[in-house]
Amino acid sequence: MTRFRPCIDLHEGVVKQVVGGSFGSGEVASVRENHVSEQPAGYYAGLYRDDQLAGGHVIMLGPDNEAAAREALGTYPGGLQVGGGITPGNAGQWLDAGASHVIVTSFVFEGNTFCEDRLAELVKAVGRDHLVIDLSCRGVAGGGWKVAMDRWRTLTDLKVSLETLDRLSGSCAEFLVHAADVEGKCGGIDGELVALLGQWQGLPVTYAGGAYSMEDLERVDKLSAGRVDLTIGSALDIFGGCGVRYADCVAWNRRAGGD
Repeated sequence: MTRFRPCIDLHEGVVKQVVGGSFGSGEVASVRENHVSEQPAGYYAGLYRDDQLAGGHVIMLGPDNEAAAREALGTYPGGLQVGGGITPGNAGQWLDAGASHVIVTSFVFEGNTFCEDRLAELVKAVGRDHLVIDLSCRGVAGGGWKVAMDRWRTLTDLKVSLETLDRLSGSCAEFLVHAADVEGKCGGIDGELVALLGQWQGLPVTYAGGAYSMEDLERVDKLSAGRVDLTIGSALDIFGGCGVRYADCVAWNRRAGGD
């Protein structure tokens, strides 16, 4: 059964919910912010810890987020994954800081070309059991999706497909897929992408992007036959949203845990 996965998105050192496709080429002012939290990262990590919500992700969107990420990981050691600027040189440090897994996108590309050797370096550094491959993507002309890196600004040559999932599954423990075209817009999930991910019967997969109601959890569960988990961000009341009550997500997971 599909489960709710929590998140902590960090930008400029604070917890924010942003529109994923709004990052410009280095222009901080271009980022569209849905919510800037008055609470520190550790507050949300403590919330997830107390409600036994494991497997959430902490994403560092750009520089100056390391201290906030370490605060979250230290508050809920072993309960959160971390991504943003992960390399073989620093991945082990993040595991030591309390991350259950490190999440990687940009490092495994040279330019915009996927590089097997770079992925192998990461696997050697931390082991596949501690690695999540982020296949966050954007739609392309003619249909389908390609992975987008560097805060979803740069389109790569790697297609999101069943073949890609098969190809990479031996090098990681999970996949994370943000649909960057709908991320933060609270306008609905990318149902076609969820259905594609649900066809794959391999490692755990978490989808994020566009969710705005509890019905989205039901829809992802149906479209993916329960194989894909869902992250809800901007719509959550704890992030200033009005579409989804965090307490309802906790209750959903408790019901799912009984299946």
